Amino acid sequence: MITQQTIQEIQNRIDIIDIVGSFVKLKRRGTNFIGNCPFHHEKTPSFTVSPSKEIYKCFGCGKSGNAIGFVMDHEKYSYVEALRWLAQRYNVEIEETETSPEYREQQQLADSLHILNQFASKYFSAQLKESEEGQNIALTYLKERGFDDATIHKFQLGYCPAQRDAFAKEALKNQYSPDLLKRSGLCVERDGELVDNYRGRIIFPIHNQSGKIIGFGARIIGSSDRAPKYINTPENELYVKSRILYGSYFARQTIDRLDECFLVEGYTDVTAMHQAGIENVVASGGTSLTIDQLRLIKKYTNNLTIIYDGDAAGVKAALRGLDLAIEEGLNVQLVLIPDKEDPDSYVKKVGADAFRDFVKQNKKDFILFQLEVALKDAGNDSNSKAAVVNQIAESISRLNRTEDFTRQQDYIKRCAQILKVDEQGLTALVKKLAQEKLGKDEKRLQREAEAIPVAGTEEKIPEDAGLDLLFKDESNEQAVIRSLIEFGSRVWDDTKTVAEFIFEEVDRDGLEELFDNKVLISILQDYRSLYHQGSNPTEKNFLYHADPNICQMAVSLLTEKHQISPNWNKYFKGDILDRDQRYREEVVSCMTYLKLKKVKRLILENQLDLEKEQTADDMMLLLQTHRHLKQLEMDLMKGVGTVIFK
Repeated sequence: MITQQTIQEIQNRIDIIDIVGSFVKLKRRGTNFIGNCPFHHEKTPSFTVSPSKEIYKCFGCGKSGNAIGFVMDHEKYSYVEALRWLAQRYNVEIEETETSPEYREQQQLADSLHILNQFASKYFSAQLKESEEGQNIALTYLKERGFDDATIHKFQLGYCPAQRDAFAKEALKNQYSPDLLKRSGLCVERDGELVDNYRGRIIFPIHNQSGKIIGFGARIIGSSDRAPKYINTPENELYVKSRILYGSYFARQTIDRLDECFLVEGYTDVTAMHQAGIENVVASGGTSLTIDQLRLIKKYTNNLTIIYDGDAAGVKAALRGLDLAIEEGLNVQLVLIPDKEDPDSYVKKVGADAFRDFVKQNKKDFILFQLEVALKDAGNDSNSKAAVVNQIAESISRLNRTEDFTRQQDYIKRCAQILKVDEQGLTALVKKLAQEKLGKDEKRLQREAEAIPVAGTEEKIPEDAGLDLLFKDESNEQAVIRSLIEFGSRVWDDTKTVAEFIFEEVDRDGLEELFDNKVLISILQDYRSLYHQGSNPTEKNFLYHADPNICQMAVSLLTEKHQISPNWNKYFKGDILDRDQRYREEVVSCMTYLKLKKVKRLILENQLDLEKEQTADDMMLLLQTHRHLKQLEMDLMKGVGTVIFK
C-alpha cells in the first residue's frame, strides 16, 4: 500500500492544468480553462478545468473529477497506477506501508522482473537495428513483411541473436541473477548453463495497461516444421496469460473513443493494422477468451468485433469463449477474412479504408453465426441437430439481464425459424436453462453468505415511508456541505468559525437526520473529525479522498456552472460581490432552507397523525403542534424573503 504521506506529497505537487493540458488543448476563460472534451466528440468546447479548485467538468457528457481521476479516466488506469504515473511525473519517491514479508518479497520480485524486461527490450531492439545479424536477417524480414520504422519503434520490436547464450552473457555481465533470468523466461538452464530461450527470433514486447513490459512473444523467422512459430513468456509474477491482450496499451484510448474493439489472433495482425491507422485493435494470442480479458475490453467498450482468418481453424478460434462475452454484456460480432488471408495480409493488400468497409459490411452476429457453423457441421444427423438446439439455447439463455429481454426474444424467434423448431418450445428450453443457471448461482451466493450474521439486523420500513418521496431533492443538504467545505475555516464571529456555527445548528435542530445521502453524511462526519483533531480541512481533503464516492461528490459540489463575465464593468457601474465576499449570507441561507425542510417534514408527519383516530386530548395537542410548526415555517420564510399564502 502506498503511504498517505506519499499520496499527500503527490497531491501537493499536482498541477491540474499541467496534467490535463498534456492531453487537451486548453484556453483560458476568466479564472478557468476550457477545451474540447477528450471523452466525447464535440465541436464547441464544454470541458472546463478549474485550477483554483483543481477539478475538471464537462457540461456536455457529464464527466468530472480531480487530476488523479482524469488520469484514471483518460489512461484507463487503476487508482494505484494513476498515483504511480503521477509520482513518476513529479519525481516523488513512493513509500509503501509495512506489509508481510511474503508480500514484500513478491513485490520486490515483480519490480526486479520489470527492470529486467526493460533491459532485455532495449538489448533486443539494439540487436535488431544495430547488429549486422539483426539487420540482415530480422530487420530485412520485417521490411519484407511491410513493417516500417515507425511501427517497429512504436511496438519496440527487437531481435534475439541466434548465438546460444548471447543475451544470457550480457544479462549476467550486468549483474542480473541466474534465478531471475530463468524466472522471467528469457533464459533456460541446459546442462548446467544458461542459454537464451528466444534465440534467432523476432521479439514482440508485451505491455501492461501502464505501458510497462511484462513479457515477450518471440516469433520464428520464416517457417519451420520442428520449432513452434511463437514462444511466449511463461507465467510469473507479472505475466498471466489469461489477463493479457496484446496491444491494449496502444489501443485503449482509440477503443474508448470509437466505442468498438477489434479482436484479432496474432501479434503481426495488431502491428499491421496499427500501421494502417486502425488502432482500436488487440490480440488474444490465439487462446480462448477469458473472463479477465473480456472485462479488460469492457473497461473501454461494450462492442466487440472479432476478426479472424476464414479457414476452419480461424472459425473455431473465433467461437471459443464467446458465451462468456455474451454473459458479460458485450455485443459480439464476427468478421472472417476471405481468400486464405489473415488481418495482417488483408489490410496490407486492400488498405485501411477498404478494410474498414469490409468489416462494416461483413459483420455477423455471434449467435446466428454460431448457429450457421453448427448446422453445417451437423449435416443431416438428427442427434447432432438436437445438440445444436441445446447449444444455441444455452447461448441465448446467457442473455439474462433485464435490458437484454427484447434482444433475447428476437434471437429465439430467428433461431426457431432457422432450426425449424417450435418457437414456444425453444422459449421454454431457454427459460429452463436460465433458471438452472440462476439456481446454481443462488446456491453459490448462499454458500458465500452463510458466514455473515443477519439475524436481527433487518431494518423495518416505517408506515409513513411515503413521506420520503416528498423530500428526495437533496439540494439543501448539498448546499450546506458545499458551504462547510469551502468556508468552514472562515471567521463567523468573534467566538467561532463557520464550521463551528454549522455544527451547532445541525446538532441543536437535529438536522443530520435529513441527510439521506450517505456520502454527504460521510463528508460531514469526516470534516467534523478532522476539525476536532486540530486540522484545518480544505477542499483537497475531499477532492483527493481515499473513497472515490466522496471524491466524485466533492467535485460535483464544487463545480460552478456559471461565472461572472469579465466584461461586467464595461457595461455596468459598480462591483458585484462574489461568493467569497458573501459567504456569511450564503451559509445563513443554506441553514435556513435546511431548517425549513425539517419543519415541512414535521408538519406532514403531524398531518398524518391528525388523519388517524385520536382522543380529544391528543387531537388538541396535535392541533397546537400544527399551529406552532406553521408559525415556525412562516418565520423561516420571512428570513429567506418568501411569502406564504394561507
